[in-house]
Amino acid sequence: MFEPDFRNIVAAANNKRPERLPLYEHIICPTIMENILDVKFADMEKGDSSDLNEFFAQYCRFWKEMTYDTVSYEVCVTEVLPGGGALLGETKGVIQNRADFDTYPWADLPRILWETACPRFDALANNMLPGMKAVGGIGNGVFEISEDLVGFQQLCYMQFDDPELFSDLFKKIGELLADLWKTLLDKYPDLFCVCRTGDDMGYKSQTLLAPGTIISHIVPQYSQIVRHIHDAGLPYLMHSSGCIFDVMDRFIDIGIDAKHSNEDVIAPYDRWIEDYGDRIGMFGGIDTDNVCRMKPDELYEFVIKEGTRFRKKAKGFAIGSGNSIPDYVPVDGYLAMIKAVQEIRRREEK
Repeated sequence: MFEPDFRNIVAAANNKRPERLPLYEHIICPTIMENILDVKFADMEKGDSSDLNEFFAQYCRFWKEMTYDTVSYEVCVTEVLPGGGALLGETKGVIQNRADFDTYPWADLPRILWETACPRFDALANNMLPGMKAVGGIGNGVFEISEDLVGFQQLCYMQFDDPELFSDLFKKIGELLADLWKTLLDKYPDLFCVCRTGDDMGYKSQTLLAPGTIISHIVPQYSQIVRHIHDAGLPYLMHSSGCIFDVMDRFIDIGIDAKHSNEDVIAPYDRWIEDYGDRIGMFGGIDTDNVCRMKPDELYEFVIKEGTRFRKKAKGFAIGSGNSIPDYVPVDGYLAMIKAVQEIRRREEK
């Protein structure tokens, strides 16, 4: 009997209290979906148009059956980068020096991406269910793309060995992403209700690059991306894992509307709400580690307690894991979190 309403997520992203507590996940592994739906479809995402329609029919059905108001989906830039792979340590970065940068096929990247992305976004749009819209868009942010092209270690060397190249790299990636986002929003003006990128800029104790480096080289690139999204009348949700408190104010200054990703080992979720909840929406709240380690009945009670508390404490709040639901998350744990959120909703209706 669940009737989705994407406006709940939009309200949370705009830091307003949604009428109904919305669920949100950055990513849910399709094999988890297969397990719950008892249907095999994950491999169809890279198939022909018929396969894609079947994939998204099941994919969208899953989000509704789990009582989400939106469908999270993105096409990652790193999936199509020629010579990419350094982000995951699969290969040496394709850009190591100025000559590599100058000869890299930057001008071809939009065409390469849209050849992969458009069939998927078309199929997603064709299978979107009433009351729902998508959260997502162009996956990977400025920093992750730089890592994929250069490699993190070499990126650190480049900053000091060739600071001009270091700066030019981020500017070029920013121009690329701004172009991709503008095209996406022109092509699919009604598909998304919240736009987001995933760009993990920190780890447990601090940012991966010095805060000043992020503020000087990465934040300005996001400024133009956020501007395109706002010009389309949509809010922007930033996903970044790690301890990024030292740069959060600057990202808020350039207009991000909401933030996702939290780990209790970095800071209790209360800190995110207390420091930023008066300015931006808060997404997540339940550490993925708890979803993995807690027994389902223990997790169920934990989510009811903490979710109810976060709902009262934050204005714009959407609940879910603090990171994502990868394939190693126990299905029983994930479902316990979903059932707990549904129970919070039932209690609010009384």
